[in-house]
Amino acid sequence: MGEYSKVETDGRLMIVTINRPEVYNACHPMANQELVDAFDEFHANPELWVAIITGAGDKAFCAGNDLKYHAEIQKKTGKRPVHPAKGFGGLANRFDLEKPVIAAVNGVAMGGGFEIALAADIIVASDKATFALPEPKVGLAAGAGGMQRLSRMIPLKKAMGMLLTGRHVPAQEGYELGFVTQVVPHAELMTAARKWAGDILACSPMSVRATKQTVMRSLDVPTLEVAMHNLHYPAFVAMTRSEDTVEGPRAFAEKRKPNWKGR
Repeated sequence: MGEYSKVETDGRLMIVTINRPEVYNACHPMANQELVDAFDEFHANPELWVAIITGAGDKAFCAGNDLKYHAEIQKKTGKRPVHPAKGFGGLANRFDLEKPVIAAVNGVAMGGGFEIALAADIIVASDKATFALPEPKVGLAAGAGGMQRLSRMIPLKKAMGMLLTGRHVPAQEGYELGFVTQVVPHAELMTAARKWAGDILACSPMSVRATKQTVMRSLDVPTLEVAMHNLHYPAFVAMTRSEDTVEGPRAFAEKRKPNWKGR
């Protein structure tokens, strides 16, 4: 356990909890570095296949930048604290992560907190969750991927309606817009997130990584035909050469559960 975060593992699953509930799990540089370290471990550890990120307490997933801390540091030093190279929450700029991440949003997800969720592959939201990119209200902009990711995930005019006003969007509207995968009763949030993780873990991790990498790298390929013919991505090639691609059909033929190796 870190000072500002908690990390636990359950078999192939890692659960990362932002642990600053007294400030709605807002992140300052030290909290961000702990999250970087956690996801560095997730990325590097071959025994970990899926991650869930959530926030401590019942009120907030993450309220974004700890603006009070930033203001104090800027007043003392004349400089603004900088985010780590891997991005806000250790995820926003982590473009080389093929393993899936689930955001279990248990309350407020504002600014950088929403950007952490947008950087995940699946967002499971409590029915008490709210989302916003309110940076323009404090003279900033959603510089940790919010402007770019949200405008790619939902219709542009809907995204601009959120980005230009900083308005708060409840979980159900987020589901209807398309950036939330599932909305569940607040008390069932982690059960639902673990269910998603379990469903992913039932699949070959090699196939999951190949799928994620191919989807993400194909988003900006100009035509469908070119995208479908470009299957030379490393994770896809690794899948085709893996033990899992032999084990899957064999297990199906033998009417048993596959024994995935992840290699």
